[in-house]
This record gives sequence, structure tokens and C-alpha cells, in this order.
Amino acid sequence: MAKNVLLFSGQGSQYVGMGKELYDSSDSARAVAKTACEVLGYDICGIMFDGPDEELNKTANSQPAIMLCSLMALECAKEKGLHFDGVAGHSLGEYAAMVASGVVSVQDGFALIKARAAAMQKAADDNDGAMYAIIGPTPQEIESACEKTEGYVVPVNYNSPVQTVIAGESTAAEAAGKLISETSSAKRVKVVKLNVSSAFHSKLMQSAADELLEFAKGITFKPADKEFYSNVLGEKLTDFSEMPQLLAKHIVSPVKFTNELAAMQAAGYTDYIELGPGKVLTGLVKKTLDGVRAVNIENADTLEKAFG
Repeated sequence: MAKNVLLFSGQGSQYVGMGKELYDSSDSARAVAKTACEVLGYDICGIMFDGPDEELNKTANSQPAIMLCSLMALECAKEKGLHFDGVAGHSLGEYAAMVASGVVSVQDGFALIKARAAAMQKAADDNDGAMYAIIGPTPQEIESACEKTEGYVVPVNYNSPVQTVIAGESTAAEAAGKLISETSSAKRVKVVKLNVSSAFHSKLMQSAADELLEFAKGITFKPADKEFYSNVLGEKLTDFSEMPQLLAKHIVSPVKFTNELAAMQAAGYTDYIELGPGKVLTGLVKKTLDGVRAVNIENADTLEKAFG
């Protein structure tokens, strides 16, 4: 039997209408959505399904919306007979991974993401930050360019051997992207500004990390019942005794996704199933690992393709 790992989407993957087919097709998906709305205290489904874009793109809404879409996809996939041995998430996707692996309940998962999103929205409003995906150059080239750039900018997402995200002060991040474009030895360089409201996973989010730490101390965490791979460690997490501290560190630390993928492949994972809007993580798997299967599940069509 194939060894499956579930991957949960991160911020920036949201779009108006995501999750609507899943919601309409499954009682279990609707039950998760009801819990989400109750915990959040407002109708997140309305924003997900109907927008407008500017409302959905607010950090305070996009994070719980992406998590809800991911968990509805999980419920629909379970109804099709999905089995899995491990979980991982990209940035906020780790919260859906925690729910999927039993680290926290659905209710506590949404309580955590509500607190995280609100704290990060506040930090974003207080800081002029930006993020850019750099495609083509090596991580080492990107690190060097950031060090040479005036102002604060650092690599924050190590997504694949040829894709690294930088974040920092808006002017510094833009300047670093320009420097990389002009000096990289890569044959092709692409610099893309991300659809996020600030410099996530950088020190500009420290106030959010401090706020989340205090909130998370009131949440009950359990050891995962599936193998759980961590962005902060870049490998499997085995000690769940200090989750509040780890979640706080997660907000201001790089996402070591390429290391996670290497660790998963070394552990024998052959099938990588992305749950949530878009197929960014599916693409990263295909660019990083050879000899594995990667699929995404975000609607009825992709669900049928994955299990048909």
C-alpha cells in the first residue's frame, strides 16, 4: 500500500469561491464549516464563497478561510476512503495539519487560527512589509543578495531548490528582488510579489508571536497520531510538550519546506496529497522530488481525479 502524506495549503492560495463544491457535497464538510463559523463568531463561508476579493485577502479572513477549505477537503477525501500516515503544512497549513493528526480539536484549531490571524493582521497593519517569491536562483545566491541589501530583508520560505521567498521591509524586499534579477547566474530569474499583507515569518511579526504564545498556553495539545513534519525543524516533530513556544517561533522563523520534503521521501512517503485551495504545494513536490506522486484536492473534479 502506498504511504501517503497530507499537505495543507498556505496563505496566498485563497480565491473567492474556494470550497463551495466541497461544502455543497458533504454533510461532514458542512459540519466543519459550522464549527468554524461558531468559533470565529462570523460567517467565514460567506466571505469564502462570495468575496469580495479585498475582504477575503485580509489576513484575518484568509487564514481561517484557507484552513476551512483544507479541512473540508479532508472530510470529503475521508469519505472516499483516504488513508494517510503523515501530515505537513506550509506556514498556516500546519494548523490544519495539527487538526488532521489529532494534536488539537477542530474547535481549538480554529480558535488558534483566529488568534494567529488577528495578531498577524495587527502586526501587518503596524509594519510596512512585503514578500517576494524568487524563482531560478539558488537559496545561497538569494541569501547573499539579502545580506548585501540595505534595510531588513531575509529568506523566509525555502520552497524548492529553485524557489525561495524573501520578506522584510517593503523597500528592502523590492531592492533585494531587483538585485537578484540583475546579478544572479541563473539562466532565468522571476521575481513575483506575493498576495499577502506583510512580511510573514520575519522579525516584523514578533508582536504577533508574543501574542499567540500567551493565547496558545490556554489550548490543550496532544501528541500527533500521525507522523507530523515541522516547518521550523524541517523534519519530523516528535516532542509535542512545548507547542505554544513552537507556534510562536513558527511565526518568525523560515519555512524549511525543502528539508521537510527530503525527510518525508527518506521516510518512504510515495504519495503527496495537497488539501486546500490551489496546487502550489503539489507543484513544489514535483519540482523537488523524483519518483513520487503528487495530487491536489480542492473541489469535486480534483477529488474525483485523486480517487477515480
